[in-house]
Amino acid sequence: MERIAAADFHELTQVASPRLSPDGQQVAYVRQRPDGDEEYEATVHIVDANGGESKRFTLAEGVDATPRWSPSGDRLAFTSTRGADDDRPQLWILPTDGGEARQATDVVGGVGSLAWSPDGEQIAFTQQVTDEDREEDRDLELPEEYEPETPDPRVVDRTVYRTAEQYTDGKRSQLYLLDPDGDEIERVTTADRDHVSPAWADSQTLYYGCDGDVPDPDDSLSAEIRRYDRSSGESEVVHETSAFQPQLTASEAGVAFSYTDPEEGTMAQTEVHLFDGEGVHVMTAGLDRSLGLDPAILLADETLYLGTPDEGATALWQIDVPEASAAGDEPRPVETEPEQLVRDEWSAISGYHVRENRIAFVQSSWDHPGDLFAADLDGGERRQLTEANAEYLTDRAVQEPEEIRYPVGDAGERASEHECQGWLLTPPEFDPDEEYPLVVEVHGGPHAMWTTSGTMWHEFQTLAANGYVVFWSNPRGSTGYGEEYMQAIERDWGAVTTSDVLAGVEEVTDRSYVDEDQQFVTGGSFGGYMTSWLVGNTDRFTAAVSQRGVYDLTGFYGSTDWAYKLVEDEFDTTPWEAPEFLTEHSPTGHAHKVATPTLLIHSDDDYRTPVCTAELFHRILRKHGVDTRLVRYPDEGHELSRSGQPGHIVDRIERIARWFDGYADTDTPPAVERDPQAGLTADESETEETEQ
Repeated sequence: MERIAAADFHELTQVASPRLSPDGQQVAYVRQRPDGDEEYEATVHIVDANGGESKRFTLAEGVDATPRWSPSGDRLAFTSTRGADDDRPQLWILPTDGGEARQATDVVGGVGSLAWSPDGEQIAFTQQVTDEDREEDRDLELPEEYEPETPDPRVVDRTVYRTAEQYTDGKRSQLYLLDPDGDEIERVTTADRDHVSPAWADSQTLYYGCDGDVPDPDDSLSAEIRRYDRSSGESEVVHETSAFQPQLTASEAGVAFSYTDPEEGTMAQTEVHLFDGEGVHVMTAGLDRSLGLDPAILLADETLYLGTPDEGATALWQIDVPEASAAGDEPRPVETEPEQLVRDEWSAISGYHVRENRIAFVQSSWDHPGDLFAADLDGGERRQLTEANAEYLTDRAVQEPEEIRYPVGDAGERASEHECQGWLLTPPEFDPDEEYPLVVEVHGGPHAMWTTSGTMWHEFQTLAANGYVVFWSNPRGSTGYGEEYMQAIERDWGAVTTSDVLAGVEEVTDRSYVDEDQQFVTGGSFGGYMTSWLVGNTDRFTAAVSQRGVYDLTGFYGSTDWAYKLVEDEFDTTPWEAPEFLTEHSPTGHAHKVATPTLLIHSDDDYRTPVCTAELFHRILRKHGVDTRLVRYPDEGHELSRSGQPGHIVDRIERIARWFDGYADTDTPPAVERDPQAGLTADESETEETEQ
């Protein structure tokens, strides 16, 4: 059997975005695979929901996404970058009985969320546009010779002026209606706010979310749920709520939407509320879990479906909608208990859809990186509809993780107040009589949850294949274990998480095959914060790799996107109120104590955790003579490890392994003593590496 390697990423197929046909007999989904070092090929496929051969339904040109069946099932709408000279996706429509797809939009902002009206006469969609775009009608149809210009100079007059990998540059998300037969486009919204998540209740009623009518929408969770009447062309606010851009779903039973407690902000679990035309129900009152997945929620007839993290796995639930309530000011908790539909131990679900008493979902497990499944909601047998990576997996040594549960308590104490869940992965051809170096992985978030699968499957298996025992866990602060567990890190990210992570390290180090003198740590985002915090507060680790981290909370507050709310909500302060407190809780406040060789990995276009705080941490390490190196990836953002350019994804994993190899008990010299590209497969022009 061959060992899994970083470069194998080029051979892995990802399955995503399942959508059942109106009769529930077929499933459309997206298959994505690397196409060289810089791009992906993503196409729409269709498979029978009862099993059978999967067929490609769109051309292998550009990146296709968001397949949506028409209500009659005779057409399939999707977005694609095919034929474009940039990355703006347009809406395409393809007849399902054969024929060529045709491009239905050519708009300046590209096409985002889309939803068919129940009568099939309209498709609602969003796009990012400026006032000038609307004045020139570029949001309806682009002139043939139009070329977008980058502002020079760029004038900033918003609190949050960039996110993901882009500057807003005056753009707002606006809502439109497309006639799928005549390709005529109608504007629904024009206000200087973001409009999101269109959802049809019936053929005349369209709901959507909108920023609240407040002085600074960027600095508020205030949101409106609006209802648009297609016959009159009028819209009205039906409910005022709070959310980080609400996610909506609708049916004749009402409109359901995500809700975040404004008093707790990022410390709150995301709930689901439902407005039935008279009052509001708290649909998740009986579920101590936070929303997740895509779609976040789905309302079909009078049943609500949703997905949540759940103790190291993803669970799908259904909740019956109660009878219409009398009007009232306060949301009312429903008494109906959620019913669990799907949950496989340690498995991750990345997308699902329900229709005609049938559910389709994409799930990955320890033994495969993701496939499409279907099952009947009445308890019918589950069917695996794809084997996307069967050929690849045939001759690869895939290791099965071992679950570990261990007690954790107050910071610095191994008490039994809480139990932490983790996993241990051993190398292929593992010999319990031998000793192996240990790699500790810390997840991001901070309110996230790991399983044995999902986006980390390839990285964990690759590190094990390189001869490391790999340990990862869900310390306090993680989602999936209830609100109390998630909020345990309030005002103290570092010490509480350190206590839980090191308790797990002690647990696995008790095993004779784990070398206590060769232990390494890595993590991204909040995991990068924790990696740099650990090396600044303990000498436990032989070497570290900190990725896209938050290193200085004050610098992060001033340079990030909406995530500056993490400082306000998680630490209950601001840089001007408690500068010394934030310094004490920042890795840079302890960087002068670091002796551990530390590699820093960052993306140049990461506007969630901008590179400026990584530069500060790197400079402090250099000033104190620590073995360090900063690797920066151009044209990448915060999602590098999950959806970055294929060549960069491979390069990143290889650099992690190479850094650890250089300080392990091997013949490999430290990376800082080698040529920057030695032992790597990527082209040296793809990264900018700053050496010690």
